Amino acid sequence: MLRTDDGVRLNAAHTPSTRTDLGIVMAHGFTGSWRDRTARRIVHVLSGYGGVVAFDFRGHGRSGGETTVGDLEILDLDAAVRHARVAGYTKIAVVGFSMGAAVAVRHAGLRGGVDAVVSVSGPARWYYRGTKPMRQVHWAIERPFGRLAARVVKRTRIARGEWDPIPMPPHEAAALISPAPLLIVHGDQDAFFPLEHAHQLYAGARDPKELWIEPGYGHAETAAPPELIRRIGKWISSNLS
Repeated sequence: MLRTDDGVRLNAAHTPSTRTDLGIVMAHGFTGSWRDRTARRIVHVLSGYGGVVAFDFRGHGRSGGETTVGDLEILDLDAAVRHARVAGYTKIAVVGFSMGAAVAVRHAGLRGGVDAVVSVSGPARWYYRGTKPMRQVHWAIERPFGRLAARVVKRTRIARGEWDPIPMPPHEAAALISPAPLLIVHGDQDAFFPLEHAHQLYAGARDPKELWIEPGYGHAETAAPPELIRRIGKWISSNLS
């Protein structure tokens, strides 16, 4: 159990690895959980490259609080990164998926303290409604019945009200990550965020940075094949050797 700077308790798990200096923090997507089968599979693959700290964002799964869908979640990620440092890892990489990717980019840019960042299927900007899945996400966030459905079906508690102030968007925060390396991974079959988001993130970032456009890949954890996760693990390992 982790605790954030604003007092939210987070449910988390630590999976050790044979490599003891590298810690990988995994940040799941909206309505996800580290306990989901797909997330556990990703943790298993990543643990071949370093110890993995996985956690539930606020308002998700067994964590407390309510989700702010990418704003205060940087405090959640910060608590997980601190725990990885306390666990003895001297090098820390963060791998975020979808909402978790936006949080990973914003956390690295605004708070720092990490040595590498991987954004998978992440948005470049807020309020995007250009695809049917994202219009459904906004309905769940903005409408009382949508929030109730998310709570009942997905165990996701969504905070009411609008952002005030509006958080820095990921494509602007990406410019602040250097000199830590940034890897942007996006599928050309992503039904939530089209490739323009990946290109906007990449354009906003400074070197060192890489962009992988993955043919046939959909969105976030559920669509990620093990081979892609292994390639991400190798990228982290080679950059933090």
